[in-house]
This record gives sequence, C-alpha cells and structure tokens, in this order.
Amino acid sequence: MSPRRDEQEYESKRQQIIDAALHVFASKGFEKATNKDIAGEAKIASPGLIYHYFQDKADLFRQVIQERAPILQLLDHGDDLMDLPPREALTMIGSAFLKMIENRHAVSMIKMVLGEATRRPAVAEMMSRIGPARGLAFLSHYLSHQMEIGALKKVDPNAAARCFIGPLAGYLLTREVFVVPGADSISPELMLQTTIDIFLKGLEV
Repeated sequence: MSPRRDEQEYESKRQQIIDAALHVFASKGFEKATNKDIAGEAKIASPGLIYHYFQDKADLFRQVIQERAPILQLLDHGDDLMDLPPREALTMIGSAFLKMIENRHAVSMIKMVLGEATRRPAVAEMMSRIGPARGLAFLSHYLSHQMEIGALKKVDPNAAARCFIGPLAGYLLTREVFVVPGADSISPELMLQTTIDIFLKGLEV
C-alpha cells in the first residue's frame, strides 16, 4: 500500500472516530462517555485502537470540538481576516459561529457542555480554552487592529468583542437550548445582519 493511501486511510478512520465521539459525548456527556461506547459507535473492533489516533479522551474531546466547530476552523486562518473590512470579517465570523445550528450533534454537545460545566469545573476550563477564550481573543485582536488603522472608533476591544458575540450566543441559546417561543421565526441570516448593523452603527467612523 502506498504512503499516500496509508495517510488517506488513517485520516478516514480518524474522522470516523471523531464523528462517533461527537455523538457519544453529546448523548452521554464527557465524564460518562467511554472508549467502548465510542468504538461501538465508530464500528471499530477494539476500544484500544482509539489511542492510535488520540492521546486520551481529553485529546479526542478537543479534536471533536476543533474539527466540528466551523468558527474554530475559520480561526485557524485568522491572519487572512485581519485586513478585511469590518462588515466582511464580522459576517464571516458570525456566519461560522451560527453554523453550529445546522449540526444537531453540535447543538447537543453545547447542551452537554453547559450541564457539565456547572458540575465539573475541569470540563468548563477545557471547553473555554478550546473555544470561547480563543474566539474572544481573536475577535478582540481583530477589532483592536481595525481601531488602530482608523476603520473603527477606539473603544475597549475586549468589551467590543463581547458586545458583538453576545447577541449571537443569546440567539443560539434561546433558539436551541432554553427555547423561547417564536425564536425560530428569526433566521440566522437576519439575526447576524441585524447584529452587525447595530454593532457597526456604534463603531464605524
């Protein structure tokens, strides 16, 4: 078998495990999910095989979040966004964040993390490092850069980042977790456009 074919098969099996782990973590939670559960969902013969692809369960959890959250994939190419105009960059960031709504397992994962985070601080800390902390740091950096070049008014970029992402997070939660009647009448596209319009009205020079 060629090295190229080996690499393709390795990555295919790795993605198979990630998909299975997303389903198991979402349904059972991080603490209760076992390698046996994940191996069964992935249809692989031995739970021990998971360690051929991931260091441990925490590493697998990190990879599930990293590779199944569009916003984190976008941040992997964050340098490409730094010089884009605010409306364009914020549309890309907001769209990637709200794409989680399209993945039912991802929504279930959010519900699981919210529940476990209140009971298990270690899960909350791990999730924060993977997602929210990284996302807010990048958004603050982007906004600071746009303020420095004169595209936006100068305010505290950390506060501004939270002012942008807060309404989108609230929309996702009231639509998918703490369901508020009528929330689904507002499309993700309308929510994002309204958020950007209001946000930029206060910051554009």
